Amino acid sequence: MKRPMSEEEVEAARAAYAEQHGIDEEEEEEEDEDEGETAEDGRGESNEEEHQEHQEHQPEEQQQEQEHGQEQQEQEQQQQQEHQEQQEQPAQPSGVPNETRPPNYRLKYTLEGHKMSISSVKYSPDGRWLATASADKTVRLYSALDCRHERTLRGHTAGLSDVAWASDSQILCTGSDDKTVKVWSVDSEVAIKTLKGHSNYVFCVNFNPQSNLIVSGSFDESVRIWDVKKGKCIKVLPAHSDPVNSVCFNRDGSLIVSCSNDGLIRIWDVSTGQCLKTLIDDDNPPVSFVKFSPNGKYILASTMDSTLRLWSYSTAKCLKTYTGHENTKFCIFGSFSVTGGKWIVSGSEDGMVYIWNLQTKEIVQRLVGHTDVILTVSCHPTVSMIASGSIDSDLTVKIWVDSD
Repeated sequence: MKRPMSEEEVEAARAAYAEQHGIDEEEEEEEDEDEGETAEDGRGESNEEEHQEHQEHQPEEQQQEQEHGQEQQEQEQQQQQEHQEQQEQPAQPSGVPNETRPPNYRLKYTLEGHKMSISSVKYSPDGRWLATASADKTVRLYSALDCRHERTLRGHTAGLSDVAWASDSQILCTGSDDKTVKVWSVDSEVAIKTLKGHSNYVFCVNFNPQSNLIVSGSFDESVRIWDVKKGKCIKVLPAHSDPVNSVCFNRDGSLIVSCSNDGLIRIWDVSTGQCLKTLIDDDNPPVSFVKFSPNGKYILASTMDSTLRLWSYSTAKCLKTYTGHENTKFCIFGSFSVTGGKWIVSGSEDGMVYIWNLQTKEIVQRLVGHTDVILTVSCHPTVSMIASGSIDSDLTVKIWVDSD
């Protein structure tokens, strides 16, 4: 049995225990500190490894992002290119189905009365009237749908080369070899104004959409812009180096396109009179006729190499060519037809009217009936109807109607 310890022994034991226990606590603290340092070192090493891995993966991620960005950029560029190519193509006219049957025009009326070659035929914008101009110095007005003759306009002292309608279909103008432009009302057989200034034959005329201006082209190689109300010339454009064959405003009246035997198609700023663009084919054939498309984005041009060309105004590039007819001697009108399909229509020196599919450029119909050169054609604005006029041995205007 163990004896009880004395107080001295107890104190000594306590001191020894405290001393021994104190040493143990320091060791534990040191161990804890070592473990803490080890843990901190472990976290440090782990962070460095993660950072190193991040640094190693970062170029790969950047590369993937760059590749993705390049793919997006390429896709955007491709979309822009496709959009531009779509813009280059003539737009589908509103109200026209995507798939249309071939035209089936048949002769309905033959109009007689002019004593010399028919130089120009034009339907009025509202579709009510048909005006026919002739080298016999007169304009004959017909009711468009039933072709009843209404009146004859007389006053020029030489043959007429062109006739054009104002947008209200109540006023029209004519250009003549007597070097004048005359302005007429459908209600009178007498001209209401005579515009003088050209020094040679007036070969072509047109109103702007607002109908407050007339543009005329002449054998004097100039283009003149006239104020209709004042009856005065407000601008003279030294347009070409050969006779001016055709002039036309665009849809908002801000531009004029002109063409000439010099082979040039020129676009003019109406407000400044400056030439903005010149379109020219590599072969440089004489250009006999020009016309803005209804949407103003394209220009249809007839050239004396038996070709019609469709130009983009914005890019100044030829987009499409239409061939198969004959045109090497005369200035022959062309036209857009959008009432029953997308067609290009033109007269021809072989005595036929030619109709092309605007997009495919294929000839879809030839209208046979005239016996001489067809100088002029006009398409009715709302009905699938074409008027054509011929020269010399024919001297008739024929009306063709599309039938199912």
